[in-house]
Amino acid sequence: MATILIIEDDMAIHSLIKEALMLNGFDTLSAYSGTEGKLLFEQSEVDVVLLDLMLPGMNGEEFLQEIRQNSTVPVMVISAKTDQQSKLELLSNGADDYITKPFDVQELLVRVNIQLRHAAKASFSGMKEIHYNEISVNVDTREVKVNGETLHLTGREYAILLLFLENPKKVFSRANIYESVWNEPYFDGDKTINMHISNLRNKLNGNETNYIKTIWGIGFKFD
Repeated sequence: MATILIIEDDMAIHSLIKEALMLNGFDTLSAYSGTEGKLLFEQSEVDVVLLDLMLPGMNGEEFLQEIRQNSTVPVMVISAKTDQQSKLELLSNGADDYITKPFDVQELLVRVNIQLRHAAKASFSGMKEIHYNEISVNVDTREVKVNGETLHLTGREYAILLLFLENPKKVFSRANIYESVWNEPYFDGDKTINMHISNLRNKLNGNETNYIKTIWGIGFKFD
């Protein structure tokens, strides 16, 4: 059974989320501050984190930065901030999803299940490790290394990398990538894919090898 860590200091919202998750068969852990959430995260096996931003003690941005040092567990931000810049910054800094308050509980449940499917998908035809030139991926631990150095990828970046590794040299449109990784319809003009590709490319290119090629007017390929 999947365990969801809820980090939310608003008691009413916290209770609403917790009840909905439990009614749908999830185990839950509750934290009401970023500091408490980090402690629970380090002491427990967590499958998805639901993270508020405005928290006492360690705030949501700080929590995200801390755990992204060594974990790719999906983090879904739930925030009252509605501006596009805040959303893009959080996604760029390691969040896997961003839900704006007030939110629909059923939509939240669907998005949690999507994150769990993404994590479960990290099986590569039964392989325990994937090797591609200087890149190695341990499927069990989700650890990614380039030339022996560990890369700290977000859940989305990891899923995109696996998609490329499954299909080296195949050209993917932005819609192909979005619909494969997000499991949602792609809307033309959405810059989310460009942002994640740019972040993944920068992390992979630390060894000066350009793995992700841009095919102008079409999309991207891994080569």
